[in-house]
Parts: sequence; structure tokens; C-alpha cells
Amino acid sequence: QVQLVESGGGLVQAGGSLRLSCAASGNIFSINAMGWYRQALGKQRELVATITSGGSTNYADSVKGRFAISRDNAKNTLYLQMNSLTPEDTAVYYCSADYGPYYNSAYVHSWGQGTQVTVSS
Repeated sequence: QVQLVESGGGLVQAGGSLRLSCAASGNIFSINAMGWYRQALGKQRELVATITSGGSTNYADSVKGRFAISRDNAKNTLYLQMNSLTPEDTAVYYCSADYGPYYNSAYVHSWGQGTQVTVSS
């Protein structure tokens, strides 16, 4: 069993910044891809950014140039630096990870419980 715990959400004014963190713990041998997703009220969950174990990144067009995803493999921790926030970024942000519980196992996809980000105008 793996736990993904997000932190760093909150209320910020438009134009401000926040840094989200996601700490993975539990029965982990290795972590492959990790990512951030978000879900605004009344909308479907959407991809924000992903990062591979080697550091390759992918971003949604709506956040390119404003958000930066990174990870600390030694700490099994994922980050999302969010700058120039707008009210349209308001959502619950979820962390995800594809992890292997033991050597040579298939990867298992896991989600965190989410952290609320609210951007006021």
C-alpha cells in the first residue's frame, strides 16, 4: 500500500505563486512516472503536468511557462511550482504516481487525496 500526501494548497491572489508538494510513502521499491492533475468544480479531472523518473516533463498548454514540475527521487517527493496564478487555476490538485511495490513488479497507479488551490481575482 502506498500513500500520496499533497500539501501546499491554499488561497492566493491572482498573479501570486504556490508550491505544491506530494510525499509518497509505504511499500515502494521504485516510482516511475509522477504527475499533477486538477479538477475544478463541475469539471472533469485534467492533466496539469507529468514527469518521468528520468526527469522528462510534459505540461498542459494552459500552464506552460507558468508551472514547473519537479521531483526528488531520493525523497520520493513530487513538486509543482505554480506562478502567475489566475482564477482559472482554482481546483483541487491531485498527485499521482506509478510505483512498483517490489523488484521487477508491474507498476501500480495511485492517487493522492488532493489539495485545494483557490485563486482570487
